[in-house]
Amino acid sequence: MFDLRGKVAVVTGGAKGIGAATVKLFEKAGAKVHVLDIVSGCDVTDSSAVKRELDKLGGFDILVNNAGRAARKPAVDLSAREWGEVIALNLTAVFECSRLAHPYLKQRGGGSIVNLASIMGLSGGIFPNASYQASKGGVVNLTRALALEWAADNIRVNAVAPTFVRTDLTVPIFSNPELTKRVMHHTPLGHLPEPEEIAAAIVYLCTPAARSITGITLPVDSGFLAR
Repeated sequence: MFDLRGKVAVVTGGAKGIGAATVKLFEKAGAKVHVLDIVSGCDVTDSSAVKRELDKLGGFDILVNNAGRAARKPAVDLSAREWGEVIALNLTAVFECSRLAHPYLKQRGGGSIVNLASIMGLSGGIFPNASYQASKGGVVNLTRALALEWAADNIRVNAVAPTFVRTDLTVPIFSNPELTKRVMHHTPLGHLPEPEEIAAAIVYLCTPAARSITGITLPVDSGFLAR
């Protein structure tokens, strides 16, 4: 039920962090993986670039929309440009990549899309981060909308919502002892997940074990949302 041999996966933002951990776990499960990342020359906010890369593949079974960014500052200090950059990558690119992937997945008789949401898309958060929170809230409902729309095509659409994870995105938090203390105060289990644990949730949602799961957002949050 957890075997992905013969499957082909596309992972955006797969060069590092959660994306890189996801690529490794897909490969361990037997899947062939293609990475779309600005580091490897594909800006996923450029729909034409994404389409060119997907056309080269010709066929795939899984899409993971992982690429993301944040502009962690008070809303009154957040410029329209910064807002737009976060929304463009965290939400619009998720829609565009999914839309462009749809015909390929449908042609294969179905498939799986997993979006990276966040606990910030399901809560008000604990730090000022309006554009990120808005984008991830959008991902949660976009996931539901596409799951319902594409269920008839046997395309399952889910999301994973991590808590704070030690990646490049959270360096400003974990390099500050006071901010780290505040995060841990909101972490009932007393430990935070590693990127590999988020990857495990992503890969699970793409396996036959999750064949009856669609439209959900799965938190991996060490108890953050239980409060």
